[in-house]
Amino acid sequence: MSGRSRLRALASAGRLGRFASVGVVGAGFDVTTATVLQELGVYPELAVFVGIEVAIVVMFLLNDNWTFAEEGARGLPATLRRLVTSNLVRGGGIVVQLATFRFLYRVVALEAQVAGVDAWFVVSKVGGIGVGMVVNYVAESLFTWRVAGE
Repeated sequence: MSGRSRLRALASAGRLGRFASVGVVGAGFDVTTATVLQELGVYPELAVFVGIEVAIVVMFLLNDNWTFAEEGARGLPATLRRLVTSNLVRGGGIVVQLATFRFLYRVVALEAQVAGVDAWFVVSKVGGIGVGMVVNYVAESLFTWRVAGE
């Protein structure tokens, strides 16, 4: 496949919109899980990591059945292969998300409380999700679902 063909497939407004919509759902799971764990006293970076993994599983299931439903083989073995691949591929996105979170939360380190919740934790988490989403979209499209251009 040519580079232009693959780029057109990656730039598909419909697919990108579905991926972003799934990302919003995943972000909800991610931020909620991480914030609850952090408020329960779990070390912030560990809480963020657990939130990310919960979101990865939720987003994989939604992406596999909606965003990329027309891509890849059906059946349990193929789906499990994609789930493992998704986790491995998202490793880059996880590193980017954690690094962005850590920079915002530990280096910028603003103090903000809203209703007794560390609001800067949430803002830092959302910032990391946004930056990581770009990395994840490209990597998932190319490696997990092997999107092909026309």
